[in-house]
Amino acid sequence: MTTTSTGLTAPFALARYRDGVSVLLGLVSGDRIRPLIADEPGAAGLNEFLADPDWDRLALLAEADGDWMPLADVTLIAPVEPRQVLQTGANYRQHVIELVAAGLTNNSDRTPEEARAFAAEMMDERAANGEPYFFIGLPACVVGDDVPLVLPASSDVHDWELELAVVIGREAFRVSREDALDHVAGYTIVNDVTTRDLVFRKDMKEIGTDWYRSKNAPGFLPTGPFLVPARFVDARDAHVRLELNGEVMQDASTSDLLFDIAALVSGASQTMPLLPGDLLLTGSPAGNGQHWKRFLRDGDVMTGSITGLGTQVVRCLAEGAAV
Repeated sequence: MTTTSTGLTAPFALARYRDGVSVLLGLVSGDRIRPLIADEPGAAGLNEFLADPDWDRLALLAEADGDWMPLADVTLIAPVEPRQVLQTGANYRQHVIELVAAGLTNNSDRTPEEARAFAAEMMDERAANGEPYFFIGLPACVVGDDVPLVLPASSDVHDWELELAVVIGREAFRVSREDALDHVAGYTIVNDVTTRDLVFRKDMKEIGTDWYRSKNAPGFLPTGPFLVPARFVDARDAHVRLELNGEVMQDASTSDLLFDIAALVSGASQTMPLLPGDLLLTGSPAGNGQHWKRFLRDGDVMTGSITGLGTQVVRCLAEGAAV
C-alpha cells in the first residue's frame, strides 16, 4: 500500500475539501485526490452514499484516470457530516482498572496489587454483563484539522482525548451485536476535547456530570482527515497514539476496549436509530492531560494517529489570539 505524508495506508478513502466557497466530496488514493462528480458514488451526498455504499465502484475509480490533484494542494475539512454524535466513556479496560485501583488504594487497606486485581475483576464482570456508557455531543463541534482549536479563556484545563470513531452506514436501530458491524461504513479519527473543571457540577454535586459544557465548545471535536472504509481497518487492534509538541502522551491499542465496536453499535442503537454518517466515539485510552498534569496551551500542536486512518494535526490558539 502507498503511504502519504498524512499517514493514510488504505488503497482509497473519502475526504471533504474546500474549492473556493464550495465544499466537495473527494476520493483519495495515495497522495492525490479527485472530486466525485455526476453519477459517481457519493456525488449525490455523503450520507446518502453511506446509507448504501458501493465501495467496489470507488475502488475502480481509485485506479482510473480522472481529475486528480495533489492532496497537498487542497484544504481538507472534516470528512463527515453527522446528524448525531455519541461518545463512549470509561471504555479502555486497563485505563479504568488503574483509575479504580487508585481510588481503592487511597480509601482502603488494600495493597496496590490487591486493588488492581479487584478492579480487573469488576471490569471483566462489567464487560460480560454490563452495558456501555454513552453520552451525546453536538454535531456543530465537528471540524477538520484545518480549523485551529481555540481554547476558551474561561478555563486553563482543556484536555485531549484521542479516539477511534465509527462512521455509521446503514441505519441501525435495535440491532444485535452479531449484526452490528453490518451497519459500520468506516472509521475516522476524533479528538474529544474536554474542559476538565466543567465536568462535575460545583453548584449541585447531586446532578453529577455536565458533558454539555465540558465537551461542546466550538471546535471541540476535531475530526479526520479521512473517512476510511471499514474493510481496510482492523478496529480490533488499531494503534492509537497522540503526541503533544512531539512528545508521546497517549499510546495504546483498541484491543484493550472494554466493549468492542459491535457491542458499542448495538448498545447505542437500542435507544435511538443511528443514522448514516453519524459518529460513534469509542472512548480514549490513558495518557490525557489530567494524567500528566499538563493541559493545552496557546501554540500547542497535537498530532494524532490511528492505524490505517492517517494522521490528524490540531493547532491550539488562546481565545483572542491571531490566527
